[in-house]
Amino acid sequence: MERQRSFSFKPTRFLVFSFTISSSVIFLTFFSMWIIKTTPSVPQETRLQFNTSSLVLGFKPIAVHTLTGFSRNFSVNGLKDSILKGTRLSKPENASGFSGISLISGLQLQRKENESQVPEHEEGKGGESDGNFPPIEHSAPTTILFVNIERTEEKNAALNKTEVTSKKRIDEKKTRGTSFENTQISSGGRVENRRVRGCDFTRGRWVYDENYPLYTNGSCPFIDEGFNCQGNGRLDKDYMKLRWQPQDCDIPRFNATKMLELIRGKRLVFVGDSINRNQWESMLCMLMGAIKDPNRVYETHRRRITKEKGDYSFKFVDYKCTVEYYVSHFLVHEGKARVGQKRVQTLRIDSIDHGSSRWRGADILVFNTAHWWSHYKTKAGINYYQEGGQIHPQLDVSTAFRKALMTWASWVDKRINSRKTQVFFRSSAPSHFRGGQWNSGGSCKEATQLLQTSSSSYSEKNVIAEEVIKQMKTRVTFLNITGLSEYRIDGHPSIYGRKSGKHSSSGIQDCSHWCLPGIPDLWNELLYAHLQ
Repeated sequence: MERQRSFSFKPTRFLVFSFTISSSVIFLTFFSMWIIKTTPSVPQETRLQFNTSSLVLGFKPIAVHTLTGFSRNFSVNGLKDSILKGTRLSKPENASGFSGISLISGLQLQRKENESQVPEHEEGKGGESDGNFPPIEHSAPTTILFVNIERTEEKNAALNKTEVTSKKRIDEKKTRGTSFENTQISSGGRVENRRVRGCDFTRGRWVYDENYPLYTNGSCPFIDEGFNCQGNGRLDKDYMKLRWQPQDCDIPRFNATKMLELIRGKRLVFVGDSINRNQWESMLCMLMGAIKDPNRVYETHRRRITKEKGDYSFKFVDYKCTVEYYVSHFLVHEGKARVGQKRVQTLRIDSIDHGSSRWRGADILVFNTAHWWSHYKTKAGINYYQEGGQIHPQLDVSTAFRKALMTWASWVDKRINSRKTQVFFRSSAPSHFRGGQWNSGGSCKEATQLLQTSSSSYSEKNVIAEEVIKQMKTRVTFLNITGLSEYRIDGHPSIYGRKSGKHSSSGIQDCSHWCLPGIPDLWNELLYAHLQ
């Protein structure tokens, strides 16, 4: 008989077998951990909510509840950020299961009841917050925005292409006055279309509103003679009751108390020509609506507002803030130099205005320059523009304007702390002289109705300003008020820039500045919206 074989493990074979098993376990463990880490997970603060109707193979709108009255049509790509910011998605108890098809429609985004507080406004990059949004049920009226979710990537690409093509190039010189968009110039030289909470303020129309104006010449003691049209004898009042209505959204009504809270303990500074003084006086008047005791607001140097003085600082005692204005026609230094045997005025387009030290430390800066660049001396440019020790025999005004703005931009980048200061640059305000210029018989006396159409050309100064700001490191908001102001030929002082009895002493009419109350109030409403 054949002897039966015995079965046994040899020590070497046993070690090889054990090593193989251990290596496999370790490999599978690390591979599983890698898969878990690399697979994107749904944020813990979000829960999906599916309606029963979500199972139907159709597309339903998404209801997005916002904290403000602004609205816009969001793209599909933009939806991702909206979902992840303070929202949650949940599945209701009565919802039935759904198939494996990757289709979600009828998705409703809703605010968490115990959501953490959100800052009410941003004070520039890394800035401070002065308040929090209230719970959603106590906030401003919500607006429902609709966007269709499509299944195919081709449709998403088409939506993206539509968004890109809808953005206006800043160098476009011929377009309708109300088609311009406010532009956000961000750090790194990148330009984005500026929409505050999804609102394009520059497209719209003027509508009659009985709730305007926000103040009167009787309630505001800060309107100087040149802007006090009602006090100077103007009788018609319809020009004060027009409100700008954007095409797809609403501008938040100016709230003086809220604005004062936004600037509590801060400096709001306007720097520029007399058109910026126009806007600054408007802001003072609008803020006075929240002041119970006028004696709690005063000019720190006890100066009365006149055209002769160029620097003012008004302190709002209860809010520990100041609203200031510093005159600077060109933002660069106006000086004198010798040409031959004569000492002549020059514009140092390579040197910032010598008063710039007073601008530093502001929390909000609103710049402008444009008005004086249309005067004869600046337009002619003969022995006027200076760089270093050189006086240009002749220099084109557009070139000089660009050089001056580059000097200003360099100063802002070097001297302004973008973590503290929010910077705005307001676009040029239109003039409406007919039959000549301000010193050659131009007038707007009979204009009591707004224009039905605006200019078809975009100011070259605005184009240059946007191009220069695009190259800046500091975040600057270009506040575009040109197109919407083009319609308002009825808003100028005309012959009412002087008190009654003085009209006949001069044939000059003012068709550049604006009556108060009036159009600059809207500019400040836009500024207020941006600051929120």
